[in-house]
Amino acid sequence: MKSHLLKIPFALILVSVSLSQAAYTQTPISKTSKLSQEVAVMRQQGPKGLEAFLKSHANELNSSPEIRQALDKLCQQRDCYASKLYWYTDLEQAKAAAKASGKPILSLRLLGNLDTDLSCANSRFFRVALYPNAEISQKLREDFILHWQSVRPVPKVTIDFGDGRKLERTITGNSIHYILDSSGRPIDAIPGLYGPKAFLRQLQQAEVATKQYSKLGKSQQEAFLQKYHRDRLNSIQTQWTADLSKLGIQSPPRLVELPSNSSEPPNATVAGSLAVTKMRVESPLLNTLQPGQNNPSEITDQATWNRIARLYTSDAKLDQNSIALIRSKKFQSANPQKDGLARLVSNFETAIALDTVRNEYMLHRQIHQWFVQGNQTSNLDALNEKVYAELFLTPSSDPWLGLAPDDVYSAIDNDGVK
Repeated sequence: MKSHLLKIPFALILVSVSLSQAAYTQTPISKTSKLSQEVAVMRQQGPKGLEAFLKSHANELNSSPEIRQALDKLCQQRDCYASKLYWYTDLEQAKAAAKASGKPILSLRLLGNLDTDLSCANSRFFRVALYPNAEISQKLREDFILHWQSVRPVPKVTIDFGDGRKLERTITGNSIHYILDSSGRPIDAIPGLYGPKAFLRQLQQAEVATKQYSKLGKSQQEAFLQKYHRDRLNSIQTQWTADLSKLGIQSPPRLVELPSNSSEPPNATVAGSLAVTKMRVESPLLNTLQPGQNNPSEITDQATWNRIARLYTSDAKLDQNSIALIRSKKFQSANPQKDGLARLVSNFETAIALDTVRNEYMLHRQIHQWFVQGNQTSNLDALNEKVYAELFLTPSSDPWLGLAPDDVYSAIDNDGVK
């Protein structure tokens, strides 16, 4: 296990950054071996096993923490009671299921594990805003084979206030959904967090493309993919122009604001600014860990992006399933103040709308360009390396994800690296 211990010169607050994988949530002592055995058997049966488990424990699902923990292990997803989705964690098994069913694969890459509370921020937002959404959950269950894989451990920060109170969060990292055919060939990718309606549209478009691609001979498939992504690029450009015209914007922000050919590794603050929703959670900690680093507001014209995002507020609206999950996670009381919950949801939706437009106009646009160029897009692992290095700015070549820059003096032996 690797860990830092950093001293911050205020209020004697200790901050520890851990790059170790979070352990699975320990099951309660009261959980019977029978339930554990049932989960193991049902897990081997795939989605049908999940359906059988949900049916047999329907009356206990809303009242038993033991049943919910067992369900998370069966699904391999935290808060599975809200989404009821079965995830493969072995890509070969997912490919076999895709071949048998004729369905495309939705393969999630994330920092940390999807079945733990402290996976990277965007994957947590997926579990709240996307997977429990009634339309999305139905679409994923009926039309996709689901798979996730951890790219690397997620960095965690613990602030110990010295009086028994601790604040634990994650920092840096991003997530991406790949749409694959049954052989594991990438067809498209959805980078970062999208609003529920926008995410559903992306799924529908990619599903159609994957099925069309799979019907073609190998000699036609590459040309089809290039045309598909060229058409998507043209669609993005048309929509971008329409948005600017609607708002009367004469000096738009650049579509791609990513550093290129730089010898300097990106710092965590810049990388974090690419995902607006998670940046709101992480920026207070990152500003403490990396004082004086680039301010995210310097990267793009924030006011202009906010205006564009307001055109897509309906895409970011959360359904009642997601709001209920937020209520259960955020508020300890059974009857939270309506104003407090409404304000929280509204702020969250505003951030999601901003993420949606930035991810589509900046990151997804770049991915479409790579596919048109045939730039490391045929192999999933190579494409994922490229995404994390060039889009998410957290390359595997930097073991510290920009949190331990070489040119900043810390006055700690070996810069606190252990």
